[in-house]
Amino acid sequence: MTGAATIAPPRGRPPGAAWGSGGTARAVAPIVLGVSVVAVWQLIAGSGLVEAYLLPSPAAIGAEIVEFWPSMVSAGAITGLNALVGLVAGTLIGIISALVASTRRSLDGMLAPIVAALAVIPIVALAPVLNTMFGADSQTGRQLIAALAAFVPVFLNTARGLRQTQPVHRDLMRSYAASNAQIMRTITLRTAAPFTFTGIRLASSLAVISALVAEYFGGPRGGLGGLISTSAASSAYPRAWAYVVAAIILGLAFSLVASGLERLVSRRR
Repeated sequence: MTGAATIAPPRGRPPGAAWGSGGTARAVAPIVLGVSVVAVWQLIAGSGLVEAYLLPSPAAIGAEIVEFWPSMVSAGAITGLNALVGLVAGTLIGIISALVASTRRSLDGMLAPIVAALAVIPIVALAPVLNTMFGADSQTGRQLIAALAAFVPVFLNTARGLRQTQPVHRDLMRSYAASNAQIMRTITLRTAAPFTFTGIRLASSLAVISALVAEYFGGPRGGLGGLISTSAASSAYPRAWAYVVAAIILGLAFSLVASGLERLVSRRR
C-alpha cells in the first residue's frame, strides 16, 4: 500500500452529515428551545406564583389567537404594508446615497454626520409629529418612520462594502480599458453586495419594529401596534400578547424573506 493513509467515513452516513453540523440539527434546535420555553412559561403561569395579568399563560394566549385570528391577519397586513413600503424606500435611498457618497470623499464626509443624527432620532418623539402632520387617517407618517429606520443600516453597510474594493482590481479593469460604469458594475457593486444584504436583513426587522411603535401614537388604529395598545388599555392582556405573537411572526417573515433573497442573489453571483 502506497501513499498517505485515509480514514473512510462510517458506512450509512455521508461525509459531513454529523448531527451537530447538519441542517436538521440547526432546524430542530430552535424548535426544541421554543417548546421548552413555552412549557416552562405554562408551568409558571399555572402555578399561581405570578398574577395572570402580569404573565398570561400560553394556553390563554393561544385561545385568543384562535378567536381573533381574522383581525390579526388584517392588522398584520396593514402593519406589514407600512413596513414593506418603508423598507423598500429606505433601502433604495440608502443604496443610492451610499453610491453618491462613494464618488467623492467630501460627500462622504458631509453625509456621515447626517446619517449619524438620523440614527439617534427617537421614534417615540418623531411618530406623533409625523402622524399629526399627515393626518389621523394617513399611514404616510408610519411609512416614513419605517423608511428612516431601514435607511440607516442599509446606508452604513453599503458604504462600508463599497470601500472594500481593492485598488489593484480597479487598476486591472482600467488596463483593459474598462469605463467607470463597468468597473462599478463588475467590481465595486459585486464586492459591496454581501454588505448591502447584511444591511437589508437588519433593516427588515427594524422596519417592522418601527411601524409597530409608530402605530402607538395616533393615526388609524387598524394595525398590530394600535391593537396591542388598545387591548392592554382595556386589561385584555392575553389578547394583547396574542397580537404581540402576530407581530413576532410578521417580523420573522420579513427576516426570512430578506435572507432568502440574499441566498438567491448569492447563488446567481
